[in-house]
Amino acid sequence: MKIFINEKTIKIVDQQTIHNTLDYKVVFSGTEELISKNLKGDVLIKNASPIHIQRLIKLLEIKKLKKLISITLATDKPEFLKDFFKDEFKIIKASGGLVVKEDKFLMIYRLGKWDLPKGKLKKKEDPLKGGKREVEEECGVIVEILEKICSTWHTYIRKDKKILKKTDWYLMSSINDAQMAPQFEENIEEVRWMTKEEVELALANSYKSIEMVFEEYHLKF
Repeated sequence: MKIFINEKTIKIVDQQTIHNTLDYKVVFSGTEELISKNLKGDVLIKNASPIHIQRLIKLLEIKKLKKLISITLATDKPEFLKDFFKDEFKIIKASGGLVVKEDKFLMIYRLGKWDLPKGKLKKKEDPLKGGKREVEEECGVIVEILEKICSTWHTYIRKDKKILKKTDWYLMSSINDAQMAPQFEENIEEVRWMTKEEVELALANSYKSIEMVFEEYHLKF
């Protein structure tokens, strides 16, 4: 499981999958206290516990941790730790799409960042139908779903509540973009077809979760 908190990557993995600790700049044992000044580069926490999760969430909320790239929580009970992490937040489900047309990709510009079209699911809404609906509403295009790419998790705070958003991402193809236009009421300023080279430039002003979607799609830069 990979989660994004303030654009920092948090991974929860089975301890048995860690074969080389030299891949990490800093390595903590399960008994060491986490201090913000020691969180630099790619960090590994061995024998991670719920206490580490609570401490990390707190640190990432109040500190910028500019030198930190990622934190890997290695544990013998990864599923338990994932569930514990989720229990620290209110979970919201969303769905979106990576839309392709020949050799171009559809991106939106919203709130000063390049993004992919997505949105919150309605109550009991199927993720496939919700993803298609959100893309068509936000971009004014008609699409068909080809396959699921991945799911991303990211956190934010709204009205003093800690939110963990799960977004299911689908590969979609454009059927008709004759009426393509941004949904201004959703703060979308622009909708644009981009080449691979343009996407690479746009990702410099985007989100880690969006980079992950393109990586899972196996778009190489």
